[in-house]
Amino acid sequence: MRIAQIAPLTEAVPPRLYGGTERVVSYLTEELVRMGHDVTLFASGDSVTAARLHPAWPSALRFDADLRDFQAPHVLMLETVFEEAAGFDVLHFHMDYFPFSLFSRHRTPFVSTLHGRLDLPELVPIFDKFRQVPVVSISDAQRRPLPRANFVQTIYHGLPPALLTPKPAKPGYLAFLGRISPEKSPDRAIRIARRAGIPIKIAAKIDRVDEAYYHERIRPMIDGRHVEMIGEIGDADKSEFLSGAIALLTPIDWPEPFGLVMIEAMACGTPVIAFNRGSVPEVVEHGVTGFIVGDEPGAVAAVPLAAALSRPAIRRRFEQRFSVQRMAEEYVDLYAALGAERRPLLRLAT
Repeated sequence: MRIAQIAPLTEAVPPRLYGGTERVVSYLTEELVRMGHDVTLFASGDSVTAARLHPAWPSALRFDADLRDFQAPHVLMLETVFEEAAGFDVLHFHMDYFPFSLFSRHRTPFVSTLHGRLDLPELVPIFDKFRQVPVVSISDAQRRPLPRANFVQTIYHGLPPALLTPKPAKPGYLAFLGRISPEKSPDRAIRIARRAGIPIKIAAKIDRVDEAYYHERIRPMIDGRHVEMIGEIGDADKSEFLSGAIALLTPIDWPEPFGLVMIEAMACGTPVIAFNRGSVPEVVEHGVTGFIVGDEPGAVAAVPLAAALSRPAIRRRFEQRFSVQRMAEEYVDLYAALGAERRPLLRLAT
């Protein structure tokens, strides 16, 4: 099958450090190539892939200090994909609603995986207008704000089995991994760790938009002993970081669409303690791979329970539920269902 994968340009594929969407695009692309498909990846020029790379911009926009308009390179990439779309059996976008208008006017089948939050009122008229556009959710919970959207399937993320693995370590701290932001609630994680009497290590990215939050709310809580700020880490460091943790704390305060860090922890055999928001009940198996809690006291109470869980069993559940092979096979089945033949143009809702 001739497949185009179209990624956001903010990060490389895979990203150098943090970047959930681009990371998943990379895992999927490489597995599709391994399966024998003819794959073209539209992404930044510093991406690394076994697929045919079509560099839509020289480097990841995040690291382009001279760039002021992040939308311009994306518009240019979409036009390029449109011009070349007839050469593919299916186009798979990872840019939320951006391709809807243009590619509803092309006969090549396309699908968009929605990676972001959908609980924004301004999204409703867009999805109402493009009700026939097929979209994939990354959890059933993600769908709730847009019941009229054309969700054709929920496909959970997956990781290559050898990417992150358990390492020999005596767990001695709680971990927070990902991004410093109000919705991720690292301040909650710190309070939970303090009340549990266990050190916490924070390996996280700080976006520009969240710098004020970090300096005002988080930095004063970091003492370098009980609360240690490690900074942003890549895949090469995650196995050791997560294997040394008693549990990963995910005290989110938003409807998390999926939460890649949760399955990264499971890949290392590390239990997850997560607040009951968004996708969490679909990803975490309560009492098996971690604990789902409602508040900070519940999270504190869950720490000794999580420490007693079987880490080999957590790893096995990861392999059974969240492998990249399972994810890619589900997407290939979806591509086939969309049809390799050219379709009639979509009609927009009026």
